[in-house]
Amino acid sequence: MSLQQDVDLLRNIPLFAKIEPSKLKLLAFTAERLTFSQGDVLCRQGDEGDSAYIIIDGEADVLVNTDAVEVTVATLKTNDFLGETAILCDVPRTATVQAKTDLEALMISKDLFFQLIYQFPSMSIEIMRELASRVERTTAQLREAVSQRPVEPRN
Repeated sequence: MSLQQDVDLLRNIPLFAKIEPSKLKLLAFTAERLTFSQGDVLCRQGDEGDSAYIIIDGEADVLVNTDAVEVTVATLKTNDFLGETAILCDVPRTATVQAKTDLEALMISKDLFFQLIYQFPSMSIEIMRELASRVERTTAQLREAVSQRPVEPRN
């Protein structure tokens, strides 16, 4: 894929839609293109979050380990952005992301990610919207899980 194709890809992602083309070209040039085979792990729950990823092609499952089991909580597809929570909040990865199919991704380092946020405040708004959306989905999933549990009487 050419640099211009990467720029076009980035422009289709809401997070980067308002960034001027020359900055997108810089982002595409400095981001690392990675290829994963089905079953490969992009990042592991609990690891340090030093980068974010944009899926260029393919699908990946988001897996969360609980005490008892590993649960698939989402499937990511082309143009999805992942890994921003760990680098924004400076916390370990909150989930494992595993390639469901062969997959291509752009990896953006933590330093580059923060440079973009400082240069483009509109990106911060898009990130907040995405994080709020994820919190809402998680809350709905928790509500659903709790509603299916038997009610235990209080003493």
